Amino acid sequence: MLNKLLAKEKLAEFLKEDLGFGDLSTAYLPDGETAGSFIAKEDGIACGQEIPRMVYELLGGDADYIPCVKDGDFIKKGTVMGKAVGNAKTLLAGERVSLNMMQHMSGIATKTKKAIDLLDDDSIKLCDTRKTTLGLRMFDKYAVMIGGGHNHRFDLTGALMLKDNHIALAGSIKNCVENIRKHIGPLTPIEVEIETIDELKEAIDANVYVIMFDNQLPQTIRKWKEIVPAHVKVEASGGISFSTIASFKGCGADFLSMGELTNEVEPLDISFLVKNAVKAEF
Repeated sequence: MLNKLLAKEKLAEFLKEDLGFGDLSTAYLPDGETAGSFIAKEDGIACGQEIPRMVYELLGGDADYIPCVKDGDFIKKGTVMGKAVGNAKTLLAGERVSLNMMQHMSGIATKTKKAIDLLDDDSIKLCDTRKTTLGLRMFDKYAVMIGGGHNHRFDLTGALMLKDNHIALAGSIKNCVENIRKHIGPLTPIEVEIETIDELKEAIDANVYVIMFDNQLPQTIRKWKEIVPAHVKVEASGGISFSTIASFKGCGADFLSMGELTNEVEPLDISFLVKNAVKAEF
């Protein structure tokens, strides 16, 4: 689940950005209660069902959101995702932030589910990366999980990952790992990125927890995996897209990390309509 406290802090920033000194569009409308519906305009995976309620709480709590589907449900075009009731001005003031977040998160969840279906390999866990929208990482990674994926590290404290630049600074994988182990506890796992067979052998000798095969073809991963000890996990990363992911089926990797899940987001189209509002279809 989303951390509600942290999520509301972010949503408060977004509301401040959107509302400025107030909502001019509703300032002169009559007070009163109304109801409205969030409606999917295309098929996809629902995500962000907690967002409208948190938005309304931040705006004073005089409106509520009643979900009609759950996060992770497949929804078809025309599905009513949820209904909002309460102060009309609150519903309209919170409309854009609620929609932006629900569309963004549902888009990521939908994309993740599509990638998993294309991969079609239950032995491989599909993971996200830190290539998330600035300020939205918590929401992005939650959406990946809702779509059936797994979260890689949330930030630089989430795991000890040694990539090409770290190794270059230390001079070699051996030096890098040995220097790190002088300063960390015995329970901190280390992941090392490799690009050549020699680097793979060096990482194996260093007895790291995860070896990341960077920018390697599925057949190369399959071949190199044969020399990796059973207790060492293998991650494949780089060059994995919707046009190539199916080819990684059966490659032997334990994890596939795919930046495209969160750095090329296509929002799921969702509308909010108050009672008696009519939107023409063209």
